[in-house]
Amino acid sequence: MNNTRLHCQDLDVSVAGTSLVNALDLQLAGGELVAIIGCNGAGKTTLLHTIAGLHGHDLPIRIGSHPLSALSRREVAVTVALLMQGHDDAFPMSVRECVAAGRHPHRAFLGWQEDEDAAVIDTALDAFDLVELAQRDVQTLSGGERQRVALAAVTAQQPQIYLLDEPLNNLDPRHQLAAMQAMRSRCDDGAAVLAVIHDLNLVARFADRVLMLFGPAADAAWYAGATATAMTADRLSELYRTPIRVHAVSDGTVFTAI
Repeated sequence: MNNTRLHCQDLDVSVAGTSLVNALDLQLAGGELVAIIGCNGAGKTTLLHTIAGLHGHDLPIRIGSHPLSALSRREVAVTVALLMQGHDDAFPMSVRECVAAGRHPHRAFLGWQEDEDAAVIDTALDAFDLVELAQRDVQTLSGGERQRVALAAVTAQQPQIYLLDEPLNNLDPRHQLAAMQAMRSRCDDGAAVLAVIHDLNLVARFADRVLMLFGPAADAAWYAGATATAMTADRLSELYRTPIRVHAVSDGTVFTAI
């Protein structure tokens, strides 16, 4: 059975006339966690937004067996969750209400919350250590707490595909690890995750594959491969334009910039 959740074929990504990614061919299968890595400005965020349909709809992108252009915005919302970097809380809202917003694509117009929705919301709150904060106004939260709310909301959405732009932003080490474990758990349940992650050690530990974006300075080149074989010192040093060392340790590898 075809387990492909997302397929980009010969996809070009640019911004303001600058080519960021050239002729990308990427398949993402259910059960996979693929990390996007690269320097600032390499096109990681723009790529995620493009895949989500925010930069044009008639693109060489397939969601499951359907072209992105053939899907309604509601169908995309049910299938794909996009976590953005910024969170604009213009109005007071409790943590629980914010997480509950992730259920909206699954409800009829103006539909009431069902028991199933409440159970999903409770599970998402627990997964990101938010139960005790459930009634807090999101405008009173720290940056890390607010990031966990955003992660819980996309988890409550229960999509087939997660597009996560720097999901570990502002998180302390304990919650970074919990977030990666939650992503891995969603993959184990059959979802696919494509995430921008800067921590190479967490990438090496949790990602099945990596997508390296070399950016405009390298003619919008990219490289995709299995994490264990792709993340070599030479390739990472070229990617980040600074020396990267790979250290073998008893339970894997550690990456350092020098």
